[in-house]
Amino acid sequence: MSPYTPNALPLSDLDFRRLLPLVGQANAALARYDGLLQGIPNPAVMLSPLTTQEAVLSSKIEGTQATVDEVLEQEAGLLKQGEKYEDIQEISNYRRALYSAREHLKDYPIRLGFVRELHRILMSSVRGQDKTPGEFRLEQNWIGKHGCTMEQASFVPPNPHQLLDHLQAWESYLDSDDVDFLLQTAVVHAQFELLHPFKDGNGRIGRILIPLFLYQKRALSQPMFYLSEYLEGHREEYYQRLKTISAEGDWNGWIAFFLQAIITQAGQNSIRVTAIQALYEEMKLAIQAATHSQYTVHVLDAIFSKPVFRSSDLAQQLFKEFGIHEKTTPGLLRQMKDAGILRELQPGSGRRPATMCFPRLINLAEGREVL
Repeated sequence: MSPYTPNALPLSDLDFRRLLPLVGQANAALARYDGLLQGIPNPAVMLSPLTTQEAVLSSKIEGTQATVDEVLEQEAGLLKQGEKYEDIQEISNYRRALYSAREHLKDYPIRLGFVRELHRILMSSVRGQDKTPGEFRLEQNWIGKHGCTMEQASFVPPNPHQLLDHLQAWESYLDSDDVDFLLQTAVVHAQFELLHPFKDGNGRIGRILIPLFLYQKRALSQPMFYLSEYLEGHREEYYQRLKTISAEGDWNGWIAFFLQAIITQAGQNSIRVTAIQALYEEMKLAIQAATHSQYTVHVLDAIFSKPVFRSSDLAQQLFKEFGIHEKTTPGLLRQMKDAGILRELQPGSGRRPATMCFPRLINLAEGREVL
């Protein structure tokens, strides 16, 4: 099989009679979701569990097996080395890359150097760290069954000698305005996957770019629209649609699939954001009733941003960010535990602090509870 030659962008000969009805539905669904997003006073804090869930599901598409609970427990120091540990490290890197991207995009557009930096964060200290983190590939690679030759491959990405030219054309397309920004997002994601510019991690970087591009196009007020739940649930079709572009030039099938993903996922995300917002308001009253503390909102924000935590870490965070004396926190935690808001995962012992969790928020992030 010879290396794939990508289509020039923007694409010509798309079937707009087929695609435009889906474009309209996808735009409406995304606008409804963004309306909810704009109503949240501190989305980075309140939607932190959704960011963790996205990192878990996008990494799951690539074969990692950890859950949201395990990632949060690992970060609170409960899980140690082992196979799961490496999976969790990959997921934590994905989330770090998302957070880093958010900060970058406040001032700068998406550029190839920025994409390489995201890759460097993603592959830091994990199994792919020998795959030249942060560097575009300089050799031919291919996708297929383990040990297959290039002739037996199911897909051979573009020749590395032409790769940079293709990437620069892709970068220019990011700055242009196509017929519709959601249609353009579908093309941006697929073209990146087909260029396959890195030795490893291409799928995850391509999925990180979806909310970032929508944010850059001002289709979102925050770069927080996560699609991996749908893509993971339709993994075979996801890969098949991408493959059909390279095998048959079927961009229409891919774009229709992607727009349907946006429609469905925007609805799911809207339900979850509404539920998280309702939980936040409910807990504001519950914590106030349990503690009668002037620090209710500070404590609530802290457990929303990190729903599994060591008691000492929370005390330090509240002191550093809000000047709340560290001796105040144990009493607040005890009152919240007695009220059933928090649960103790591991009791304190000697100099070891207790590890606690906020179960209802974790259940929401995992999809186990919708209010």
